Amino acid sequence: MNIIPVIICGGAGTRLWPVSREAFPKPLLKLADGQSLLQKTFLRAARVASTNEVLIVTNRETYFLTKDECGELDTDVSRVGFVLEPAARNTAAAIGAAAEVVREAHGPDAIMLVMPADQLVEKEQAFAQAVQDAARGAANGRIVTFGIRPTAPETGYGYIEFEARPLPGAEGIHKVERFIEKPELNIAKELVGTGRHLWNAGMFCFTAQTMLDELQKHAPNVIEPTLAAVKDARRSTSDDGFSVELDAAHFGKAQDISIDYAVMERSSNVNVVPCDLGWNDIGSWVAISELTSPDESGNRINARTALHDVENCFVQSDERLIGMVGVRDLIVVDTPDALLIADKDRAQDVKQIVAKLKRTNDDACRLHRTVHRPWGTYTVLEEGDRFKMKRIVVKPGASLSLQMHHHRSEHWIVVSGCAEIVNGEQIISLQPNESTYIPAGHKHRLVNPGVLDLVLIEVQCGEYLGEDDIVRFEDIYGRAPC
Repeated sequence: MNIIPVIICGGAGTRLWPVSREAFPKPLLKLADGQSLLQKTFLRAARVASTNEVLIVTNRETYFLTKDECGELDTDVSRVGFVLEPAARNTAAAIGAAAEVVREAHGPDAIMLVMPADQLVEKEQAFAQAVQDAARGAANGRIVTFGIRPTAPETGYGYIEFEARPLPGAEGIHKVERFIEKPELNIAKELVGTGRHLWNAGMFCFTAQTMLDELQKHAPNVIEPTLAAVKDARRSTSDDGFSVELDAAHFGKAQDISIDYAVMERSSNVNVVPCDLGWNDIGSWVAISELTSPDESGNRINARTALHDVENCFVQSDERLIGMVGVRDLIVVDTPDALLIADKDRAQDVKQIVAKLKRTNDDACRLHRTVHRPWGTYTVLEEGDRFKMKRIVVKPGASLSLQMHHHRSEHWIVVSGCAEIVNGEQIISLQPNESTYIPAGHKHRLVNPGVLDLVLIEVQCGEYLGEDDIVRFEDIYGRAPC
């Protein structure tokens, strides 16, 4: 069977703030073994891809991060495609766009295996078997979802109620009777006890045409603007992949709704494969903590700590020493610019912090102190009234856009590597310990022509230092106006 894995790589992961943020979302979160959730999902997809092709749906702003993450892996996948969303419109539009791209490339009967990028699956053989069962159902025109056999009355997951008998001639596949929203604890206990309720894993299998037909039937206000966005998309191809950048004007008209509400809960053609995959949704800091073994006091530690009379806490920090005295049942997550302290029983409420930050337009909900760009990274070292200092790292062969600022001037000092700089009418080459000054209003560009990282310090001065004071004229990454 022609199975094409489709990875949905979106969402801000607000319950995993301050590590997960809009510009560096949950799928990019690195686990203790050094691999991100996205990388683990990509490896899992590569093992079941019958065409050596994987399709990823992601936001236009995180495209290069996503591409770099997958490019670090050694797999048999020879072609990676990207569907780039100009704005988030939820999973129904994302899946609809992917279905149309797959239909165009592989035909209406191509089987799509849709997976979120932010889940863990420990039992690879069981997963491969479940995929084969689901693909057989999909080949017969069914929508098949994956239901996880529950191990506890979990209130953070939705549930699927299914018929006890499998479908005739379809071993391992059962008809879905209904979907149940995340329940209260007493309801969850009842559901687990019946033996006919599964956790909703949010993974699906169907042919491209089946999903397009179901969306047209149940959610035309999703699929019609989405199809138009695919038709008018900006496309590029290379030897190892392609990208389809959806048209913003059309895609913005698609209804913002999940695939569960748009299709799964409305269609009479939804089935489920019950399975035990060693599945983890990684939906909160409690789920993250359970990936670390506890010490004799029940603490799970991913940090340098000094603890006294501390029990059942999770502590994560990449840099600072964390000292704790006389506390219980806490989550402590430290990053260079934000610290989270939460009661373990309130882990789901971390998203409320992000909501408050958004209401006050605080960039801490969107950006880390170190910000990733297609060309490399910048780290804000210090800022104050009318000044900001950054450490900029430009990858070999990479280039910032040709740009201009209205409200700030910049001083660039090379620390290591070599820099080629456009500064107004001049083209300058700088070596370590050399610098240049760029007045406000000057067109400028920074290029790393070398084979090593270029590191420099940037000092900004001016009346306004926001990141939106950038006028782009040319950009090799497609961020300049057409």
